[in-house]
Amino acid sequence: MDDKKPKRQGPIFNEYGMTQWYWLVKYRENLELGKNTEIGSFTLIDAYKGVKIEDNVKIGWGAVIMSYSSMDGKGGKVVLKKNCGVGANATVMPGVTIGENSIVGANSLVNKDVPPNEIWFGNPAKFFKKRQEKEK
Repeated sequence: MDDKKPKRQGPIFNEYGMTQWYWLVKYRENLELGKNTEIGSFTLIDAYKGVKIEDNVKIGWGAVIMSYSSMDGKGGKVVLKKNCGVGANATVMPGVTIGENSIVGANSLVNKDVPPNEIWFGNPAKFFKKRQEKEK
């Protein structure tokens, strides 16, 4: 009997950029996707200016990750550092970096960088507290 865990399959994209888990990537050639990431269904990732998602990142259902905004023409690479989390229906704006081990709450609008080991939420997202070692 083989006790090895089955190897997790990476995303399979159809011709429209939709994965088998119902999250969508525009400009997927500009997406860097780390290992052991979890991305919720109905999430939109617009990687026009680049999106880097590092290892062990969790993104909740319906989140929006934008590297370019056609409303104001602003763009910039979005980076989600190792072990961070983005809550359901949160929006991450162009050029933002979410630091290692940080958490962004559900329904938040992130329009500036989130430092490592912090919890932010709101519209716009604001600092709530530092993460304790036991919370990581």
